[in-house]
Amino acid sequence: MRYPAYIEKDFSFPQFYRVRLNPPSRAMPDPAGVLEKELVQALDQVGIKPGQTVAVGVGSRGINQISSLVSTICRSIRERSAVPFIVPAMGSHGSATPQGQAMMLEKLGVTPGTCNAEIRPEMDTVQVATVCNEVPVFFSGQALAADHSICINRIKPHTKFKGDVESGLYKMMVVGMGKHQGALAYHNNALKYGFYNLLLKMGDAVTKNTNLRLGIGVVEDRYDQVMDVQVIAADKIRETEPLLLKTAKENFPCLPYDKLDVLAVRQIGKEISGSGMDPNVTGRTFDLMEDDFSGVLNAKRVVVLDLSAKTCGNAIGLGNADIITEKVFTDMDYEATLMNALTSMSLRKAFTPVRLPTRKKALQAAFQTIGPIAPDDVKAVIIQDTMHTTDFLISQALVEKTQQLPWVECIEKTDLVLD
Repeated sequence: MRYPAYIEKDFSFPQFYRVRLNPPSRAMPDPAGVLEKELVQALDQVGIKPGQTVAVGVGSRGINQISSLVSTICRSIRERSAVPFIVPAMGSHGSATPQGQAMMLEKLGVTPGTCNAEIRPEMDTVQVATVCNEVPVFFSGQALAADHSICINRIKPHTKFKGDVESGLYKMMVVGMGKHQGALAYHNNALKYGFYNLLLKMGDAVTKNTNLRLGIGVVEDRYDQVMDVQVIAADKIRETEPLLLKTAKENFPCLPYDKLDVLAVRQIGKEISGSGMDPNVTGRTFDLMEDDFSGVLNAKRVVVLDLSAKTCGNAIGLGNADIITEKVFTDMDYEATLMNALTSMSLRKAFTPVRLPTRKKALQAAFQTIGPIAPDDVKAVIIQDTMHTTDFLISQALVEKTQQLPWVECIEKTDLVLD
């Protein structure tokens, strides 16, 4: 393929530096142990009896120690002589197929072997309520067939809207446990009723009309380590989740800049963010009814260099970039990406940006399409992904500003390795 002469030519990048920030860690020493202790009382209170079945809803997010946490839940249920099984609670992810959703759990280390529990990935749902006089509320048929159900999810800022309940247990109850039908009903009608308001109404309906007994909320710190895990009775989730969200926002990964010329993201993926790369870090989101995240960060050019292995080809979020590599394009499972985009009504997130043949050329194009700025003056940051913002690369133009930041442990010259 032909490119303009300025792209075809060799390009000299400025000196890059590796930055390591060292904010205080708030990681719990033993999250699974804390969860196990909380479950002792909680499982008794909801009346789980010997011989009964308990569905455990597990999503597609890359929650720290998720395999250990789910294993602990299943073991605690078995210790009461009840029978746990796992339901993939991930809406349309995994191409909205049983095989795809089971594969996503396997990528996260959640398997029958690790958790000693059967996985039931069937996509059947039951309509359990109607809200706003027209919006159907669905819940997993496999979960409803059990005597009890439980769900676990990380609580964090949402990638579409802002409120006191965003991406957490209510979202898991409505979109995750609602499977493909539930996700479609929510996202479609949210364009009429609003993402936040409809989530609350549908979540309340799930609480009142299903066998959901407990929600397990996980909060992570800036290092993506579990800093809090709480077992919450279903009827207390609405009042408890905002408190956990406040903690999550105070400890959410972010970059210490408000304006950049270039932001390069080495990998995006569904286990990293529901949007592939989190707009709470990149500042980038464009779709209908979505809140403005540009106050977080305003980057002139955003580049995506690769897809994560665990995303299984789902490249949702690539449309929020300006430039991608040819490898991102060829590694994309378009069916999985399109299914996710159409279900979430986030069409822009599946758009295909400008493609360049290599990582080096993609970054070069970003540097050379922002106007007549000398390379040494371009303010550029390269991050691994939007979950990891304490160890990253900066260009020469950002060194002075970075030296003034709190928690700076190291700023050292490094070779720029892209291909």
